[in-house]
Amino acid sequence: MTTTEGERRILLLAHTGREDALKVARQVVSSLRSHGLLVRVLAEEAAELGLSADDGIEPVAEEEAATGCELAVVIGGDGTILRAAELTHAAGTPVLGVNLGHVGFLAEAESEDVEATIEAIVERRYTAEDRLTIDVAVYQGKELVTETWALNEASVEKAARQRMLEVVVEVDGRPLSRWGCDGVVCATPTGSTAYNFSAGGPVVWPGVDALLMVPISAHALFARPLVVAPDSVLAVEVLAQTEGAGVLWCDGRRTVDLPPGARIEVRRGRTPVRLARLHQAPFTDRLVAKFDLPVEGWRGASERRKNGGRP
Repeated sequence: MTTTEGERRILLLAHTGREDALKVARQVVSSLRSHGLLVRVLAEEAAELGLSADDGIEPVAEEEAATGCELAVVIGGDGTILRAAELTHAAGTPVLGVNLGHVGFLAEAESEDVEATIEAIVERRYTAEDRLTIDVAVYQGKELVTETWALNEASVEKAARQRMLEVVVEVDGRPLSRWGCDGVVCATPTGSTAYNFSAGGPVVWPGVDALLMVPISAHALFARPLVVAPDSVLAVEVLAQTEGAGVLWCDGRRTVDLPPGARIEVRRGRTPVRLARLHQAPFTDRLVAKFDLPVEGWRGASERRKNGGRP
């Protein structure tokens, strides 16, 4: 599809399995169209929304969804935003999430703020923030089996519940330790509040360039979360004597079977994901809001200065 010069095209993606998402999505389409913006919708989602080209939208296939779009507006939770990241990654289209999930850490707006969000889009009052990704390669012997990528994490996990995974982990071409474990998570700072967080890894501010490696239920003396340089290369080797297979999950969406002897290499991604931002709130405030952290009693430096430095 071609875009006429001066036209502004917005890609809309929604969690169509939820009635509230369908309602908000239709509201967004109507508002954007009323402001003269073109709205592109995946053909299958358009059908579920009850919309067609006669309603002034552009039904489109997944492979060309983001091409020529100024922005992708996503109605749903973090899972829907990760799906949007897949569709926009190559084109570099910024993703703006409207949260309908529980935590919605990747989202920028809440569903009750839809009209204000539309106004910000129309008036171009948003910025795009590049988020570090990881490129993932899977080898069997010397053969490259699969290449993929992730925004949040790549996790190597046991395929059978009753068996442990035997792995050796490596950093920058040198072996670090051998673990009998349930798995290993290799994450980005963006993913530090996702699976990495559940596995006991550290929360890393998005402005920090780093890669993370976190063992899951490892039976070893040295099995601590690791934070390494952004240019480091992480590797996980599934030992040949491991009984049964493992599985690689990328962002909880794409899977690769891992037979004994498989090697997984993780490095900084060549192409970042761009997240649209409406607010410049500190990441600390986002943590407090999303996790409902208790901060009662805080007075801060400004209050201390008012009191002459006294607590």
